[in-house]
Parts: sequence; C-alpha cells; structure tokens
Amino acid sequence: MDYRTCVVSSLAEVGESAWSQLLARQDEANPFLSYAFLHALHESACAAPATGWRPQYLALWQGDALAAAMPLYLKSHSYGEYVFDWAWADAYERNGIAYYPKLLSAIPFTPVTGARLLARDAAARAALIAALCALQQSSGVSSSHILFPPEQQAQQLREAGFMLRGGVQFHWLNAGYPDFDAFLATLEHKKRKNIRAERRKVREAGVTLRRVRGADIGPAEWRLFHRCYANTYAEHHSTPYLNLDFFLRIGQAMPDNILLVVAERGGEAIAASLVIHTAQALYGRYWGALEHIDCLHFETAYYQPLEFCIEQKIATFEGGAQGEHKMARGFLPQKTWSAHWLAHPAFADAIEQFLARESGGIDAYIGELNERNPFRARDA
Repeated sequence: MDYRTCVVSSLAEVGESAWSQLLARQDEANPFLSYAFLHALHESACAAPATGWRPQYLALWQGDALAAAMPLYLKSHSYGEYVFDWAWADAYERNGIAYYPKLLSAIPFTPVTGARLLARDAAARAALIAALCALQQSSGVSSSHILFPPEQQAQQLREAGFMLRGGVQFHWLNAGYPDFDAFLATLEHKKRKNIRAERRKVREAGVTLRRVRGADIGPAEWRLFHRCYANTYAEHHSTPYLNLDFFLRIGQAMPDNILLVVAERGGEAIAASLVIHTAQALYGRYWGALEHIDCLHFETAYYQPLEFCIEQKIATFEGGAQGEHKMARGFLPQKTWSAHWLAHPAFADAIEQFLARESGGIDAYIGELNERNPFRARDA
C-alpha cells in the first residue's frame, strides 16, 4: 500500500479535522493528544524551536486521507520529558560524541501514557514505524525516543529494533465509592487517620475550597492560577515550562476537559490546582500557591480531585510523575514504558545492558510497592 510521507513543522499543516478524525480511531487517546492541547503548546511558544522543541511531526497520507501520524520533535536538550537520559547524554559528551539533537515522540511536559503511533489500521501503523526508522537513519540524529506509549505499541517498537525501558507511576482506581468516606474506609487505619488529619489542618487554617469547571473559568482566574503556578516554580529556583497564553488557549479550546480547584482564605485566593479529565480518567497536572499552608498541596491536588472522581464516577486518577508518597493516599503502582534507538553501536550495546539490569530493578520495586498495598487491611 502506497503512502505519501511528510515531516511537518506545524500541526496546522496536518489540519485539525484530519488530526481529530485519526485520533478518534485510537484506543489509547487522551486530551493531551488533541489538536487543541498540542497546538496550544506550539502556538504559545512553550514547545517551539526557541525552547528546544522543534516540531517534526511524521504524517502518512493516502490520497487526501491521513492514514497515520505521530507527535515528534527534534530536541536540543532533555528537559520536560520525565524519562531521564541525562546520564546517556553525559556519557556521549565525555567521549566527544554529540547526543543532541535527538528525535523525541512525546507530549511536551506531560508524563501521561497514550498512543504515539496514531494509525487507522495495522498496515498504516507498520508503515509509520518504518517511516520513523527511515527518518532516524537519514536525519543524522544520535537517537530517537518514544515516551509513555501503551505497552502494545512499545512491543511493536521493540520488534522494530527499539530498546524498551520501564518506569513507575501511581494511579488511583475508583471501586465505585459512593463518597470520599467510603473510599477512606477501605484504607489501613493509619493512612485513613493521616488523611483526615491533613484535611483538618487545611480547614483549621481557615481555608475554603471551590471547584470551577472549564467553561466557568474566566481570564481573571486563569491569571490567578498562572501566578500561583509560576510562584511555586520560582520558590524552587526554577522556570515554569508553561505560560499564561498556553493556559488561556486550552481554557478556550477544551473547557470540557478542565477542572480548576481554588483555595481561598479570608476572601483571597492563595493556591490553585489544575487537572485535565475525561468521563473515564482524570490526570493530575499543575499546582501552585502564593503562600505555604501545611497540607494544602494534598488537599488541592489530591483530595479535591479524588472527590470529583467519586462524584463524577471517573474510573482512574493518574497522579503524574513519580511520587511514592501517593500510595499513602490510595494510589497504586503502574508500569510505564518508553522505547529507545541509538545510532552508535557501542553506546547502543552499553545502554541495552544497562536497561536489562534496570528492568529487573523496576519489576522488583513494583513488587515491593505492592507488598505495601494501602488496601491490604481491607482484604485480609
């Protein structure tokens, strides 16, 4: 089957209609793969050549129909990825070999599993993988990396010569709880007691919480949220990846997927968290505060979204990158995947050996975490 292969520097070259129609056919789609979210990242200059994210989206056309595509970037650094390869880059540098630029298939600044090989059928997906392999060979890059694909796609990439790497995230699963207290009742006594104490500290500090759905979030609340978000980055001596323009764009383009939790004290807003959701899943994303109040982060970024999941019957709450502390709040370990190809044979061999050792450690770590399942007392 013949396909016309294109490498495009803007999603506008693909078109919103074609992208959305292809995305609708994917089992592993989520809001972060939407045209609205990705285009906002590009148009706001958060993920753009000036910030080291040069879009190189791979698209396969058959006639006027988009048969397959993948989000792809030419990267000049490894920031904003959440699958860390800094040690690999350092090893290249110490040996006088350029590690950057590299090809990266990921959603910028978003460690959420989702389809990376978007295709209308198995033949188109195979052609897309072949096109990716041809591109990485012809472009002269040191490597290519596909981050957070679903396991099935990771295995398809392994069959094409990629090396797989495992990781761990923590997700909360809704067992059909009628309310938050019913969820708490399933936890071990100490964890249940600690959560109640954390929520009580926030109330006793005079803080009230309100949840605002996307369509009701106005420009003033977006400015407030961004102020909180940027302030928290500044307190950690860091620069935020996302700007106000990005948040305004997604607020306008995908309001049905957005929930803002605002914390107030004495009539003044002091903190906020932003989550993205569908009817099936909620994704913890961004948080910030203008002042420190003990346990306020847990309330705005975990407990309020958990209550929302229970009320809306949302099945899964993905807590974001890392964070073993989430287990004490009812989140369980889930394995994630990434796929890697390196052009340099000696480095490819060395990293393959490293990944084989690391894989055993990841599996052992997940097993150890499951032994500390916070729900074990309930099941005994």
